[in-house]
Amino acid sequence: MSKIIKTTLLAGLVSLSAGPAIASDNATWQYEDVFNIEYAASPQVSPSGGSIVYERRSMDIMSDSTRINLWQYNLSSNAHTPLLSGKAQYRMARFSPDGKKLAYISNEEGDNQLYVRWLQSGDTARVTNVEHGVSSISWSPNGQWIAFSMFKPQEAKGIFSEMPKKPKGANWAGTAKYIDQMSYRSDGRGFLPHGYRHIYVVPAEGGTPRQITSGDFHHGGNIAWSPNGEQIFISGDRHPDWQDRPRESDIYQINVATGETTNVTKREGPDAAPVMSPNGKKIAYLRFDDKKLSSQNNDIFIMNNDGSDVENLTAKLDRPIGNPKWDTKGRGLYFSYDDFGQKYVGYVNLKGKITEKIAKLGGQSLGRPYTSGEFAVVDTNELVVTLANANRPADLAMVKKGKTRKVTSLNEDLLAHKTTAEMGEITVKSTVDGRDIQAWYALPPNFDKNKKYPLILEIHGGPHTAYGPNFSTEVQLMAAKGYVVVWANPRGSTSYGEDFANLIHHNYPSQDYNDLMDVVDGMVAKPYVDSNNLFVTGGSGGGVLTAWIVGKTDRFKAAVVAKPVINWLSFALTADGYSYFTKYWMPGMPWDHVEHLWARSPLSLVGNVTTPTMLLTGEEDVRTPMSETEQYYQALQLRKVDSAMVRIPKASHGIAARPSNLIQKVGNIMAWFEKYRTQ
Repeated sequence: MSKIIKTTLLAGLVSLSAGPAIASDNATWQYEDVFNIEYAASPQVSPSGGSIVYERRSMDIMSDSTRINLWQYNLSSNAHTPLLSGKAQYRMARFSPDGKKLAYISNEEGDNQLYVRWLQSGDTARVTNVEHGVSSISWSPNGQWIAFSMFKPQEAKGIFSEMPKKPKGANWAGTAKYIDQMSYRSDGRGFLPHGYRHIYVVPAEGGTPRQITSGDFHHGGNIAWSPNGEQIFISGDRHPDWQDRPRESDIYQINVATGETTNVTKREGPDAAPVMSPNGKKIAYLRFDDKKLSSQNNDIFIMNNDGSDVENLTAKLDRPIGNPKWDTKGRGLYFSYDDFGQKYVGYVNLKGKITEKIAKLGGQSLGRPYTSGEFAVVDTNELVVTLANANRPADLAMVKKGKTRKVTSLNEDLLAHKTTAEMGEITVKSTVDGRDIQAWYALPPNFDKNKKYPLILEIHGGPHTAYGPNFSTEVQLMAAKGYVVVWANPRGSTSYGEDFANLIHHNYPSQDYNDLMDVVDGMVAKPYVDSNNLFVTGGSGGGVLTAWIVGKTDRFKAAVVAKPVINWLSFALTADGYSYFTKYWMPGMPWDHVEHLWARSPLSLVGNVTTPTMLLTGEEDVRTPMSETEQYYQALQLRKVDSAMVRIPKASHGIAARPSNLIQKVGNIMAWFEKYRTQ
C-alpha cells in the first residue's frame, strides 16, 4: 500500500447553487449539457489598451461543431458587446497598428476568407478571394498590408499515363492516388493534397495576394514584420530532407519586395515562433537543443535581427514554455508554462530574471483535465487571461499586480443551478523510487462521506502531457453518474522537469504503471471508495497504459481502452507521424529493435487479460490507427474475454472535436462500467 503523504481538499472549487440540491435530472451534469457549453479564447488587446476582442466559442447542436464569434470588452465601461456574431465563423481577430481596423477570418460567404472591419463605422471589406484557407494573419507596421499563410496546391502526377478513355456516361471507380512523399497524411486532415503552404501579402483594403516565399517547402507559424515593413520573419524547414526532419526548423528573413530568403538561424534543433520587440531591435523565439529525447522543453531566446547576440533568458526554468509575448515597453517577455499540473503566466526580463506564477490559466480543454489557457498583454503590469476554474470552462479575467478580476460569466446560465463535482488533491510516494506522484480526484455531486462509491482511474495521453485541477466535461459527467474519479501525473508527465518526463524515454510503458497503482492504493485507503468497484480508462497514451494495466492486474472490474497503441511494431509503420515516432520514441528502426518494442507492447500481455475490456477509437484516426484497436479486440475475442469495440464516426484522434462524439465517448464508457458495477 502506498504511503499517503498529503491529502488536501481544494477549497473554493465547489460551485454555488441557488439553494438545497434538487432531486431532478437537471440538478447535475447531463449529456445534453455538452451542447450548451461556452468558453472564451484568443484575447486580442487594442493598441491603445482600451478594449479587448475575444473569441466566444459555443457548441452548435445543428452542425455538431464549435461556433466561433467575436465579442468586444471595453476596459473603461466594463461593457461586453457582440462585434461579429451569427451562424458563420468569425475568428483570428487582429487589430491594425492604429487600432482603427480589425482583420479577421470568416466563412460567412461560404469559404474562409480574410476580412477587414472599420471599427468606428462598422463597415466591412472582403480582402481576399482565394481558393484555400487563410491563416496566420499579421499587419504590416504601417497598416497598409496584411501578411498571411495559405496552402498552394500543385498538380499531383502519377507514373501511369496509358489509361483508356472513359466512355461517356460510364461509372468507373475513379483515379488512383499516386503517393511518393514521406509526409502524405495527417490526423484530422486525412490524405494530404499535393502542394505547400506559402506566405502572401495583400493590400489591407483588398486586392490580389502576392506570394513572397518559394520552393517545395512549408512556411507558416508566427509572421513577424521588421519595423520598416521591408522584411518578415517566419520559421520553417527549407532543408531538402525536411520531411524526415520532424523537429527541425530555422528562422528565416523574407524580403517582402523580392522574396529573397535568408537564414537568420542555422543550427541543429528547432528555432520557432519569432516575435519582434516593440522597438524592432530584437527577436524573441523558442528553441531547444535536440538531444533526441521524447520530451524536451523549449527556452525563450532573444537575438538581433541578423541572428547575432543570441541569449537564453529562461535556462533556469526547467518547464515546458510557450507563447512568448513582449511587454509593452520591450523590457522583457511574458510566457506560459506548466508547473505541477497547472498552466501559469511567467515573466522574464532581458537579464534573465524570472518572475513565476503571475496568473493561472485554464478552461480550454473541454474533454479531459489537461493544462490549457491563453493570455494577452494589456500593458506592462496588466494581462487578460483565460481563467482557471475546475468547475467552469474558460472565462476572461484581468490580472493586475497580483489581483484577478473576472470579467465574463459565460456558463452561469447553464451551471449556476447545478451541483457539480467537489475536487481534491492527493500525493503519494511511488513504490518504485519514492518520488512524489501528484493526483486529483472528483467526488460525486451531493457526496455522502458515509457511503461507498465506485472509483474510475482516468489516465492522460501524450504520454508527455499533464493533467491538473482543471475543468473537464468528461470528469464532471463521470462524477454525476455516482463515481469518484481520480487522475494523476505518473512519471513521463510534463510540468515536473525534463528528467521526470524522460524517466520513460525508450521505456514506455514501464514504472508509470506502478505510479498509477500507487495512486489507486491511495484512493482505496479512503473510507468512501469501494475497493470492489474499481474501473480504469484512458485515451491515446492513456489507452496504452489502460491496456497495459489489464495485462498486469485483474483488480479492475472493467476497462475502456480508448484510441490506443497496442503493438509498437505495427504502430511505427502505420501512424501518420512515423518519421517522428521512430526517431524520438524508439531506439531505432522497428525491424532492428523487435524485442525491445514487443516487450513494451500491450499486445504481448493479452494472454493475461481477464478484465472485461471495451475498445473505443475514432474511425478517421491515423495517429493511433484503427488497426491498433482491431488487433487488440480480435485478440480478446479469440481468448473469449468479454469485450466490445466502439468506432466513433467522423472522428480523428481528437474525438471531442465534435460535441456529439464527446457525448458518445463518455456515454459508452459509463455504460460499459455500469454493466459490470456491483451494487
